[in-house]
Order: sequence, then structure tokens, then C-alpha cells
Amino acid sequence: MVTLSGCKSSSSVQVSRQAILSALTQVPVVPAKQPEASPEPKVITPKKNISSTHEDDLWQYVRHRLSFNTASHPRLDKRIKWYLSQPNYLQVVNQRAVPYFYHVVNKVESKGLPMEIALLPFVESDFRPKAKSTQNAVGVWQLVDATAYHFGIKKDKWYDGRQDVLASTDVALEYLLYLHQRFNGDWLHALAAYNSGEGRVKKAIAKNKKAGKPTHFWHLKLPKETAEYVPKLLALSHLLKTAPSDFTIPSLPNHATTSVLDIGQQFDIGQLAKLSGIDKREIYALNQGFLKHRSSPSGPHVVLLPLPQKALLQSAFFRDNFSHGYTVKANDTLYRIALNAGMSVTALKALNNKTSNLIRVGETLRISKNTAQQQWLIDHEISPYIKEIEAKPLPQRAHHHTVKTGESLWTISRRYNVAVKDLLNWNSLTAQTLIKPGKVLTLLLPAVDMQQHQQEPLPPAPVNRVKVIQSLLRHGKPLANEEPN
Repeated sequence: MVTLSGCKSSSSVQVSRQAILSALTQVPVVPAKQPEASPEPKVITPKKNISSTHEDDLWQYVRHRLSFNTASHPRLDKRIKWYLSQPNYLQVVNQRAVPYFYHVVNKVESKGLPMEIALLPFVESDFRPKAKSTQNAVGVWQLVDATAYHFGIKKDKWYDGRQDVLASTDVALEYLLYLHQRFNGDWLHALAAYNSGEGRVKKAIAKNKKAGKPTHFWHLKLPKETAEYVPKLLALSHLLKTAPSDFTIPSLPNHATTSVLDIGQQFDIGQLAKLSGIDKREIYALNQGFLKHRSSPSGPHVVLLPLPQKALLQSAFFRDNFSHGYTVKANDTLYRIALNAGMSVTALKALNNKTSNLIRVGETLRISKNTAQQQWLIDHEISPYIKEIEAKPLPQRAHHHTVKTGESLWTISRRYNVAVKDLLNWNSLTAQTLIKPGKVLTLLLPAVDMQQHQQEPLPPAPVNRVKVIQSLLRHGKPLANEEPN
């Protein structure tokens, strides 16, 4: 058995084909979680500047941080042979990843995930935002409807977040963190479950345990696609680490060439193109989650633009539409001004083309501002009498669920048809929280569905007069446990 680790120097390592065919991942090492920078409300910047290292090339940065260890196995050998028969594979697929890959790597690092996870969109979909499988999995991360919904992806007739590369990345990483926890820190089991489902992998593990067999991924009986899926990722990781002469590793600048801008309200793609001077076709090409001529009324209203952050902040488009003047006062600092404006200091300095932190009383700085609604929407209605009637939201009631043995946030969310993200928010939990039998969770369910999920109620809480009045105004009567005195 041969154990190899990621390369530590920036020079390429030349190895023989036979040496390459001796590899297979066994134990992943998760890098320590890095601190996050301040959020950026308008121009959304990466949480950590990964270009601040000595590597100027993003692919070199990635390959030197691949952390899975390797040992020989026939299924890995098969996948390595396939990659070596397609030596330009990564070079070709990389062309589709160019606008997004820096952001994906940044998100993976900020969550403390192994760098191998950043390679999954290449394995899943060849980095095609509109890829669709026979099982109706969509996007670069191949998310199915149920998973996407339960982890917070938005989808309606205007927008499909599964086709939005950056939004789907956030959801995929949360799902992988969940699976990693559910499989007790075993990344190979988690990756297999990402491909074929949590239940299927758990059954395979249980079957091996019952038969007295090892439960390592390589000993599990799984569907053919899953059995080949994990080795495909591991083989790509190994080829990047070892950099054989007959496998082409692409090159990308180790900095963001695109910027994420939160418009803050519904907007027309055509209006955005007109105001920014960016070709409408290029906006659609970068933002394939948009299905129509404008963002969804319910959001998100975030768009990826083909400009580096500094260029966007210093453009007339941003200055005219997202900033206004501020006069520096006594005791002001850049940090305080940025904080009050909801910006990062980096963005504030870029917006004002500043290279130092020095400011003087009376100086005028540009800071971010909200935009006017009418500026971003175009009236597309042919007749004032033809309008879409939006469904009114159903009244909701609090429902209490007592966790039973074997239940998880995922199974509970599926039972009640709610998003895991909502369960977390309602109960002040995180995706990494382990729930124990007996814990009581609160769910906000449509009132018409309450009878389907009757469970033991919690002891009545003291009367809240404000809620009583709100209930009377909204529903015409107080809630059952909130009768006025």
C-alpha cells in the first residue's frame, strides 16, 4: 500500500503511469475552519481573500490543498485510466467554470470543507449550469427538487436556484455538511449518500454490519453509478496532486474576475443591461438561474456581473445607482463609516479609490445607498386589465413536534413538507446541531394542515396581549391559547 499526500511545493511532480494507478482515498483530512470577514450587503465579496497566498494561479492553489490520502484499488485505477485517456478533459471543462470557480473555492474554504469538494461540480455535471439528469437532478451540483427545497433553494416560474451556480453551491455545501455529520465524519460515505441518497448508504452499512463485513465505502454494495462516482472524484484529486506529464492542468487567475451584486429589489434584466452597459446576453449567460426577463418578485435579486469588484465599485454605474456622498465628521474612521453604511472597509476604499486609511474632516466619500424601485422595473403589461393574481399566503399556526428515536431534521422536514432551513430558523439551530429524542421542535404550518400533524401540545404559555390583538386583526379571532382577559 502506498500513501501519498498533497504536494507542498509549487513545482509540478512528474510520476509514471504505473505510480498513478496505485492510488485511492482512505481517510480525508478536513482543514481548519477559517475566520470570516464582514458581510458585504451590496457588492458581495468572498469571505476570505484566497489570492493573498504565494500562488498566483487558482488551480495551483487548489491542488496544493487537496487533503485526501490515497491507496490502491481497482475502481480507482479504472477512473484514472479514463482521465488519462482524456488528457484535455479538465482544460475543456474549465472554460465553463472560469466565472465561478474562484467563488466556489472560497465558499468551500470558508465552511472548512476539504478542497476536494470544490471539484464535485466537474464530476457531477462537467460544470454545466443547466445540466439535467434522468432523475431530474439539475445544475452544476445536480440537486433534485426535494433536496434543493429542504435546504433553502428558491424556485418559481421566474427563477430556479439549482441553475444559479453560486446559490446552488451554498445549498450543496450545507447538504454535504449535514451528510458528513450523519455519517460520523466519514467523507466517502457522505459523498456516496450525496449521489444515491442517505437511506441507501445507511442500509448498505447496516447490511455489512449484520454480515460481519467491513463498512468502509469500498466494501459496500451500492448502485453502479455511486460505486463509480466516488472513485471519479478521488481520481481527479489524485491526478491534480501528482500532476503527470500526460494530464493537462488548466490555469486561472487566483482572484475573482466576476462580482456578486445585490440589487436589493426586483429588477429587469434589460434595465440592468442598459444601466450597466453590460450585454444582456452576457448577464443571462452568467446567471442561468433567471428564467424570464426579470428577477422573481420574492427574490433573490442577486446577480453575477463580469467585472472584478474594484472595477464594479469604481464604475459610473455603481456610483450613480448604489452610492451617495457622505461628508466626514470629527472622530469618524473608515471602519465606522463602512459599518454604518453596511459596507466592508475594503469596498469603501475601492469605491473611493483610496489606498490608505487616512481621512480628513470635511472630505466627501461615496458610500452605498438603497435604490429607487421604479428605476429597475419596466412595465411589460399589454393591458391594465390583464394582471396575474398572486395567491394570498395561508394563515399559519405553531405546531410542536417531539423528536422520536431515529428521526433527524431531514426526516422531520420531509414529514411536514417544510425546508430544513426553516426548521433551523424556527428553533435557533444550525445545520450541525444534533437533535436528541424528546426534544420539542416548533414548526409554523398552514392552519389547514394542522389536523394532519396533531401531537401532544406544550403547556399553555402566558397570554400575550400583543399577539391576541394581532390575531384578532389578522384572523378575526384570537388564537386558541390566547384568549383575552
